[in-house]
Amino acid sequence: MAFHEIRFPANLSFGSVGGPERRTEIVTLANGFEERNTPWEHSRRRYDAGVGLRSLDDVETLIAFFEARVGQLHGFRWKDWSDYKSCAASRTPGPEDQLIGVGDGATVVFRLQKTYRSGQQSYVRPIRKPVLGTVLIAVAEDPKVESLEFSVNYEAGEVTFTVPPALDTRVTAGFEFDVPVRFDTDGIQTSVASFQAGDVPTVPIVEIRL
Repeated sequence: MAFHEIRFPANLSFGSVGGPERRTEIVTLANGFEERNTPWEHSRRRYDAGVGLRSLDDVETLIAFFEARVGQLHGFRWKDWSDYKSCAASRTPGPEDQLIGVGDGATVVFRLQKTYRSGQQSYVRPIRKPVLGTVLIAVAEDPKVESLEFSVNYEAGEVTFTVPPALDTRVTAGFEFDVPVRFDTDGIQTSVASFQAGDVPTVPIVEIRL
């Protein structure tokens, strides 16, 4: 099993159906009240890549990609068009979009993350697969220069500074990112006749933990 640092064709993922899912365990007590718990710290995303297929050429591209990944065996990158930026969908990522840590004068490695807020609650999502060349970093609102003042591990979502950020300084980042996924099936069934009639195959995709 391995992870291939290649993105599923973005033109095929555009229009796909999917999003995050949670696992919640619910126990109904004798008095009618409920106890709810979750074994998952992070959500897991699922998609259907078949919805994005629009032509037989698209089907051929899908099959080639599927065969090269050996079905479910190898993971790959997926662009979630509904959520692929550190900022709002209508904006361009900036170096102060997301807080990724606070300097202590010694730490040089920080992990990328994205915070989702609603009311007084929030969820912090680890970002493991930033898109090459899109990561912007600032320390105490001062933008830094990649390859000179910091480097990015685009395969793990880690930022390493040349000089550790000073004590109590805010370390922020802006970026685009992909979702690490795999096919959730070892078989794809297509029909030329049915596809031309408007039918498309179901191609399940599921997020993987890294």
